[in-house]
Amino acid sequence: MLTNLKPLLMTMPTTNRLLRALAAGLYAASMLLSPTAWAQLSPFTSTAANPSHAGLALFSAAPAGLPQPPWRTVGIPGDKIPLTSFRVTPVDGQHVLRVEAAKAYGNLVHALPDSPVPQPGLQLRWRWRLDQGLQDADLRRREGDDVALKVCALFDQPLERVHLVDRALLRLARAASAESLPTATLCYVWDTGLIPGTLLPNAYTSRVRLIVVDSGPPRPGQWNLHARDLTTDFRRAFGEEGATVPPLIGVLIGADADNTGGHSLGFVGDVTLAP
Repeated sequence: MLTNLKPLLMTMPTTNRLLRALAAGLYAASMLLSPTAWAQLSPFTSTAANPSHAGLALFSAAPAGLPQPPWRTVGIPGDKIPLTSFRVTPVDGQHVLRVEAAKAYGNLVHALPDSPVPQPGLQLRWRWRLDQGLQDADLRRREGDDVALKVCALFDQPLERVHLVDRALLRLARAASAESLPTATLCYVWDTGLIPGTLLPNAYTSRVRLIVVDSGPPRPGQWNLHARDLTTDFRRAFGEEGATVPPLIGVLIGADADNTGGHSLGFVGDVTLAP
């Protein structure tokens, strides 16, 4: 359970960025799949157009202030790094999510309790805008592994498809947590210099793959809309592990500036799943 995982992660050397990244990811996953998450469903949870897919709680229907369950804020265990700030706030007459990272790290996670298998054509949709970016970020290097905005889909890839080393680490983590941790994460990011369409692995772990959907300097006040086919993108990112798309177990929104020591500010509108 979560109580068994947290002490394990807290003992990891905080000076090692790789271990901190793994700890954060595993801790976030344990929070995502903790049984208490299902008991805290928000009264404004929406219903997706396809009834076989769980809805995501809408920021536009939420009260101003801290995001409400089932959205959950997760950072690095031990409070060694400041937490990215997530707040629901009115912008242009509608409530959206304000995401600010000042030398910080954090994710806002939303579990999908029925773990749907994405069907062809299922889209992850959202809008966002970047008002302040991270000039020194470079996702190709560990030293620059920061992102001003990301929206990620978390999948339960069967372990037999995962590389042997990663499989061993995941089994160890699952044994420690007694939870079915995500085994593949696909993140859509706003990057400083990489061109849109770029696909690359996370600088620390191949279990996270990144697709650049926006690039360049911030555009204060300008909203960008995105609709991504999860089946197509998962096969592009993880296709070497097989063509079958595994169950989708959660969605997260995040930003981090702990490696570069920067300061970013962005806004994200409703994130939805729809055919």
